[in-house]
Amino acid sequence: MKQLQKSQIIRYFTIILALEIVAVSINFFYAPAKVAAGGATGFAILVNELTGVDRAITVLVVNMIMIVLAAIFLDRGTTARIALGSFLLPVLLKITPSFQILTDRTLAVLVGGSIFAVGVALLYRIDASSGGTAVPPMILKKYFRITPALSLLAIDTVVSLGNLVTQGLEALILALFSLVITAFVMNYIETGLDRRKMVYITTNERIDELKQYLLDGDKGFTIMDVRGGYMGDGREMLMVVLDNQEYNHFLRGIHEVDPEAFTIAYDISEAHGGTFL
Repeated sequence: MKQLQKSQIIRYFTIILALEIVAVSINFFYAPAKVAAGGATGFAILVNELTGVDRAITVLVVNMIMIVLAAIFLDRGTTARIALGSFLLPVLLKITPSFQILTDRTLAVLVGGSIFAVGVALLYRIDASSGGTAVPPMILKKYFRITPALSLLAIDTVVSLGNLVTQGLEALILALFSLVITAFVMNYIETGLDRRKMVYITTNERIDELKQYLLDGDKGFTIMDVRGGYMGDGREMLMVVLDNQEYNHFLRGIHEVDPEAFTIAYDISEAHGGTFL
């Protein structure tokens, strides 16, 4: 019970932290630069520029509409999952100070997009959401099987087009640039920060020496029986997972044991566990 409570506390703390990161990206970078890069927050920036309505109020109204839509078209679990973030984000937008840190708009959008991506990616990793324009893609996926990434991109693009009315073509270009930056950073975070190399190694004659080299270096490895396509002969192939910084040193060591060793290396996003007795 205590472990469950601790896990819930950590989850709620992470949600609040992630939403505050989103609020910082809006109040310190996007809004001062007057660039609306999609989403409910981007729409709020446009409304603020046109009418002066507080951004937090606009986000709250949009999120409440999205919660109603989620309650109608989606299941209770999904609705509950987005409800907390939908109400917390406007509050954090309201209480977080808003001022200009960077005078260069391009740099502001670059930094703001990266920070925004970190916050949203944190929410995704714990299966939470800030609500807003993330809801329509869920509905479109459920009823029309439209890919969420595609529909969300379309919605964000439509919102970004509003920059033409408020700040002109330059703001639109910066908004679209920001969408690319955000998508790139989110993808990197979502697929894992613990990136490693997976290396396959085989050789004609010195496989036992390579095994010993790995054992001496305290490297875990997996042995696979393979067969050459040209000669048709059977042999063993070794698979090793390494930290990125170990790769070059490791490869030099392999080629010192056998200069003719055949190696293939892949980038992998995450590796967990792996200690077997």
